[in-house]
Amino acid sequence: MKPSTRLITLGRDAPGSAGFVNPPLVRGSTVLHTDVADLRERARRGAAGEDSGPVTYGINGTPTHHAFCDALTALEGGHRSWALPSGLSACTIAILAFVRQGDHILVPDSAYGPTRKFCRDTLPRYGIETTFYDPRIGAPIEELFRPNTRLLFLESPGSLTFEVQDVPLLAQIARCRDAVSVIDNTWATPLYFRPLQHGVDVSVHAVTKYIGGHADLLLGTVTSNEACWGALRETIRSLGMTTSPDDCWLALRGLRSLEARLTRHRATAERLIDWLLAQPEVERVLFPTRPQDPGYALWKRDFCGATGVFGVVLQPQVRVAGFHALIDGMRLFGRGYSWGGFESLLIPCHPDRSVAPLPTAGLLMRISAGLEDAEDLIDDLQDGFSRLRAAKQD
Repeated sequence: MKPSTRLITLGRDAPGSAGFVNPPLVRGSTVLHTDVADLRERARRGAAGEDSGPVTYGINGTPTHHAFCDALTALEGGHRSWALPSGLSACTIAILAFVRQGDHILVPDSAYGPTRKFCRDTLPRYGIETTFYDPRIGAPIEELFRPNTRLLFLESPGSLTFEVQDVPLLAQIARCRDAVSVIDNTWATPLYFRPLQHGVDVSVHAVTKYIGGHADLLLGTVTSNEACWGALRETIRSLGMTTSPDDCWLALRGLRSLEARLTRHRATAERLIDWLLAQPEVERVLFPTRPQDPGYALWKRDFCGATGVFGVVLQPQVRVAGFHALIDGMRLFGRGYSWGGFESLLIPCHPDRSVAPLPTAGLLMRISAGLEDAEDLIDDLQDGFSRLRAAKQD
């Protein structure tokens, strides 16, 4: 089946669905067993890693959890998935599952800020060292591997600056060096990039963003191949990491409209970009679907679509006062973190880098194109640029 059809049909055969189009929401902690033999058999199956069978306790998932996770696994082409409290927790668990004291990991300089902070500030407390690398490094990354390098983290496109990585090449190098590869695949979603098909071991999503789609839940997921699932599963269970069945139910609902929403998000983004590039204050747009973008060739080779989040770099002569005036007066663009919901968002960005230089010296803002009419959004931007120009003349 085509992806749009799979989004509609996956996860609908959960136990107890009783023919409803939407599987019912199942909450619960205690699971009753019929007898001692049932207690022992369920415990045995859990210890053996039979995740999709009957559970012994709610922390291991209700039918609602499994309906969503099974649907995501099928979309990703993985072995198993699990839902976690946030995208950040999914990133950190995906790292912690494969490292121990004395290990070394590689992380792109363009990684999501909180992931970067975790690697920089938290991992050293447990004797784990991080080397940040240029996201566009390609084959020379092999020189950064050490005998104790256990994990290669990827994020493509990168946060805020949208660099596209050569994921198949990097994943192959990691595998040859006996290191696990993990990717934050939130921007592309499982519809437009399937990392496990390109050799990656673990795919992470902030479901909070496009999969949820309505700015009303916090959720992350990990999906892995069979070889890596055991370590992930044990780490998740050891740390007691689970999430609300209510959020899994909302995420499963979000999957149903994902393709329709992403089509609109991208179309609006492309319209906004065309308008922005015509403004003299705009130096460039960071969006890999554009032939002028340095990541265009890799995006065209590996991805089958794009979403609606992009960066806008202003000319170096634009002053901070005008930049803030542009943003502060927005009526339709919300000033809020996150992205992927129905409302358009616009924030100033200040990427933290230690290795790779920023694409430009100009001020940077990130836009998440929502589901409003593109012409109304352009009117809002027009007013914003008028405020910027007025501030420049003060």
